[in-house]
Amino acid sequence: MRGTEVTSAPEATGTTGTTGTRDTTEGAGAASLEAGGAPHPRRRYWRAGLLRGGIELRHLLRNPKELSGHLVNVVVALALAGYLSDKVPGTQVPMAHLTLSGFAAYLLFQIGLVNLPQILVTEREEGALLRLRATPGGIPAYLVAKSLLVVAMAFGTLVLLLGTAALLVDGPLPHGPAGWLTLLWVSALGLLAVVPLGAAIGAVLPNPREALALIMLPVMALLITSGAMFPLTALPEAVQKIASVFPLKWMAQGLRSALLPDAARAAEPAGSWELPTVALILTAWAVLGFLLAIPLLRRAARRESGSRLSERHRRAGLSGGQAA
Repeated sequence: MRGTEVTSAPEATGTTGTTGTRDTTEGAGAASLEAGGAPHPRRRYWRAGLLRGGIELRHLLRNPKELSGHLVNVVVALALAGYLSDKVPGTQVPMAHLTLSGFAAYLLFQIGLVNLPQILVTEREEGALLRLRATPGGIPAYLVAKSLLVVAMAFGTLVLLLGTAALLVDGPLPHGPAGWLTLLWVSALGLLAVVPLGAAIGAVLPNPREALALIMLPVMALLITSGAMFPLTALPEAVQKIASVFPLKWMAQGLRSALLPDAARAAEPAGSWELPTVALILTAWAVLGFLLAIPLLRRAARRESGSRLSERHRRAGLSGGQAA
């Protein structure tokens, strides 16, 4: 799916890393001159990060191979929803609506915990972190740019999924302002819970070729055990307890509360949406992710050197030669 597209398109990520860094530096410098003096460092980092994020977003929108991964995920969700015709046990809610709600949570989870680590590993292998070390404020600006890119990808995919599902398969949409507000804060808090964790994972993964294999197996296990595709009550109690530790279960439950009628609460293990618990668990994961991501990214940047980059390229060339 999307993870495969990232690893199979190094030219796209490489172009983004090189061009984005150069254009961002020039843009930040021009903005400083126009202001008539040097702005505050934090403001300069944010400005440079937003400029770089805009450049990367334009590269994404102009790259059909990158976009196809998101479209395939949406098509799979629609096909699955169109195939299901049963009701959620104990309710009159279509099973397709529950599945679409859970798949929406999974797509947010996947972008933060699968796509982002692969992007970071690929750009590290191509020397992006090494170049950023030589740029004042390069790492903070880089993180701002990646946050902007991930948020745009996540909400764009979510809007595409829910919009096309509502049009093509009578998919669920929030009922009233409270439902839309819940959809917004659960999606935003869910991204905060998984994006820093994805950045931390990307900082320690060995290389792009192994990243997908190391990430996808646990992610698919969580997809099956977190109640995203079918009612969690259908699983053994021990599995439910394990799934409740991880953010995907709570992201899916929060989105179900926004998209499904109150009658669907009967299929929840606690018989309610437990929105305060959703907010608490996702906030805890967001804090943990930030505590892990910042030192790990700094450590990854410090360890980058020209010799390490050359050695990785040499080994990649040897592996490619042996494969050929």
